[in-house]
Amino acid sequence: MENRQTLVTEYGTRVTITWQCDGILLGHGISRFNALTSFSGASQADVVRLHFGMKGNYAFSYKQLGQTYDLIGGHHNIMYSKEFDITVQNKTLVLETFGIQFPVDQFIQFTQNASDSLKRFAEDILAGKNVMLSERWGAIDSPIQQVLQQIIHCKYNDDLKKLFLLSKSIELLVLCADAYEHTQQETFIKSIADKEKLVAVRDLINERVQDPPNLTQIARLVGLNEYKLKRGFKEVFNNTVFGYLAEQRLHLAHRYLKDTRKTAAEISYELGYATPQHFSNAFRKKFGMPPSAARNNP
Repeated sequence: MENRQTLVTEYGTRVTITWQCDGILLGHGISRFNALTSFSGASQADVVRLHFGMKGNYAFSYKQLGQTYDLIGGHHNIMYSKEFDITVQNKTLVLETFGIQFPVDQFIQFTQNASDSLKRFAEDILAGKNVMLSERWGAIDSPIQQVLQQIIHCKYNDDLKKLFLLSKSIELLVLCADAYEHTQQETFIKSIADKEKLVAVRDLINERVQDPPNLTQIARLVGLNEYKLKRGFKEVFNNTVFGYLAEQRLHLAHRYLKDTRKTAAEISYELGYATPQHFSNAFRKKFGMPPSAARNNP
């Protein structure tokens, strides 16, 4: 059910992990390049594709749609064409992506009573059209990011893992469809440069969860004024800067409790909480259980 591969080419190295459940194919890949270059890919599989760009910037040319998209880390979309031919030009030396492929019949079954946007998308598929759910790529907000991390770090095995992957695949489909509604609204952040800076803010928070800079420091580091930083981050990631930080801390704490033998007190200090009690209260509010109970729960 799980397959791990390392591919070494003239461009660099790509490590991929794929999983299968009920005909659904999931894949996570990290590519490390020697230089900025371009490469092509193609597939004849008749599937609906969910694509998540988790890290890195690149240009994505989609032959069947006749479109090229300039994409920066933290984006997603849903696409369909009977044939799939793409060319990718990396603009950073590391790219991290995640993808889910749904068989067409299964996707139609899942979406026949879904939102209006997904139903219209399914109707286009049945009509044989090459189609993308949204011309504006959605941003990977905290809920989507957490589901991706749950899949990548899943510890289940056998049939339980299949059920888990199936449920998380459907959850990502729902989250992406819901995010579509946000992409249709008038945006405050209009330039690619400003969006890149906001993605840099997100990455900075992820890297410094234990000791995050304050808003003034963040604004100075990425080159945005505080107003644009706060309003733009809320628009792109559907959360405030410190709301996102709190989410990341708690989900990281949950993973530490599941994957390590660290005590709740050790984790609370490592992640920058003032006291273990403060951490315990925030954890209980988020997950509905004390940290001590998390080790025995999914």
